[in-house]
Formats: sequence, C-alpha cells, structure tokens
Amino acid sequence: MTIIPRRVGAPLERARGLALRPFQGPIEAGTVWAFHRLYYSSASRTWSNTYWLGTQTQKCPLDLWIYQEMLHELRPAAIVETGTARGGSALFLASVCDLLGHGEIVTVDIAEKERPSHPRVTYLSGSSTAAEVIARVSEFVGDRAPVLVILDSDHSYAHVLEELRLYAPLVTSGSYLVVEDTNVNGHPVDPDHGPGPMEAVLDFLRESDEFAVDESREKFLLTFNPHGFLRKR
Repeated sequence: MTIIPRRVGAPLERARGLALRPFQGPIEAGTVWAFHRLYYSSASRTWSNTYWLGTQTQKCPLDLWIYQEMLHELRPAAIVETGTARGGSALFLASVCDLLGHGEIVTVDIAEKERPSHPRVTYLSGSSTAAEVIARVSEFVGDRAPVLVILDSDHSYAHVLEELRLYAPLVTSGSYLVVEDTNVNGHPVDPDHGPGPMEAVLDFLRESDEFAVDESREKFLLTFNPHGFLRKR
C-alpha cells in the first residue's frame, strides 16, 4: 500500500520548498511521517519513556545523537537551553561535555523541580522571555564562544517567535539555534495544537537572513525538530 502524506499546509509549502525536504519524494516522506505519528502517539513507551542516566529526557534518541555530533564538531563553550523539565537533556549535554572536556550549560524553566546536580549545569528559574532571565543568560554566556542555543519551552507560536528574536543574538557564527518540537500542529503530529514552533520558525526566517535550515541534521529522517536546526551564517 502506498502511503500518501497528509498536506502540511500552505504556509509550509510556500516556505522555500521545505514541505518534502529532506525526503526523496512523497512515498519516502509518507512512510517516515506515518512512523513519526506512530512513535509520537506511543509516548508512554517511546519518547516519554526515555532516560539518560536515570533522568527523564522526553527526547527522540535520534535527536540526542545529533546533539552529540554537533557538540563534537562545534565544541561550544556555552550551551543555552530553555525548557529544563526534569533536567535529562541538560544532563545529557553535560555528559557529552565531560567526554569532550569542554563546555557548560545554562538551562531555564518556569517550574522549579528536583533535578540532577552537575558541575557543568546552571539552573535558572523564570520565564525564558523575562528581561531578568535574558540578562542572567547573557551574563552567563559573556564573551564565550562558540555558543549553541536550544529552545524547548512553551511551544505556542508567540512565545517561540519571541524566544527566537531574543536568543538569536547569543548564537555565534557557524553555530546553531535549535527549535525543538517543530513537529506539532500537523508537521506531522498533534494536528490540533495550533500555530507553534514550526510557524514561528518560518516567520523568523522571513524576518532574518542570518540563519538557514540545516537539513543535514535531519539525516536520520525521524526528528522531532523538522526544519528546526537553524545554522547561523
């Protein structure tokens, strides 16, 4: 049976031909999207049941592997993460930094929870778009380079777009501004979500020519961040 992918919507189709990239055609795209929807809807035994050293990460393992490759290539001195949750992804990034012997993480979340302690990780409490939080993150980054930014907090369109505008200046040339969960709102999961990270990314790219989508980071085909790996020119 041939699987035909659902329409991803006119805004995405108009965005520089992104709709089927990086797939080889509609059949490949449909196959991957069908598995993506199955994997995502099975959260209790897949991505929500994913742990790093005993701490919940709530990530697709394929994306974590991509982060490992990025850290090895870039050797970032500072990694900024919004949306800490249980702290699993921050712990994962810190563990890779341990192996590389380089890099520190500052991670921001509006909720305070018990999280793993690690000498490379600094936790900040507050909204990622609050002026005082931006000031503390900027102070943490200082003049360090390279700087990698990962956005994974509130997935509403307005919040993500504001984050993109606020955190983009922190990213150093050749590094990345990663927008997570661009797969929601029918891209291809959670079609009832409403405008979110994907739509924010598309509008941000229309505003700024400093960043471009790096499709090479989607090489494993299944990613929760389609068109979300933005490389600074």
